[in-house]
Amino acid sequence: MVLSGVFDGDVGPRSSCAMEVLEARRQSIASGRWRFLNQSHGNGVVVLSPEEPCFGREGDALVTTLPGAPVAVFAADCALVGLASPQGVVAAAHVGWRSLLAGVLEATAMTMRSEGAAQLVAVLGPCIGPECYEFGESDLEPLEARYGPSVRSKTAEGRPALDLRAGVLRALEALSVSISSDEAQCTACRPGWFSWRARNDTGRHCLVVAGER
Repeated sequence: MVLSGVFDGDVGPRSSCAMEVLEARRQSIASGRWRFLNQSHGNGVVVLSPEEPCFGREGDALVTTLPGAPVAVFAADCALVGLASPQGVVAAAHVGWRSLLAGVLEATAMTMRSEGAAQLVAVLGPCIGPECYEFGESDLEPLEARYGPSVRSKTAEGRPALDLRAGVLRALEALSVSISSDEAQCTACRPGWFSWRARNDTGRHCLVVAGER
């Protein structure tokens, strides 16, 4: 699993740089034919077959058993989660608050297990922290009802906030997924990451997952 940052450049699907520059950036991060989805902030999961190009497909998680096939998710504040299993099933998930509430992690874990995964381990990339993520009460309530009080926090100014990372960790815990790495940095106030909420960045960093060849 490989995580990019600002210094790797914008590697997202809407990058304004020339295609050959974008492809060179991506290959410097992870070699192979990247496949990814039009992220829709929902709970859609696509299982990658050898012939699946993914172009135009919507969803927020990709699952594959294909050795060496890089699957990528992109963000500029949302959480990026990579999952793997000793059985060779891997996945990459894009988790914003809407997709968390919609159950994208639950759908991803269920799909991986249906493909033969027994034990699951996860890597969690950076995401916006509660200190920078003021959140409305009406949106906090259903998240708290689903994932518990740890998702409720306060901003640096003391306003109601969502702890997205806490929600992701709670969801993974409930799914019996162990955490091997947690890049616990706030994309909005720590350097090195793109942030839409803090700086209106249009660039995207990524998490790329590939099964062992």
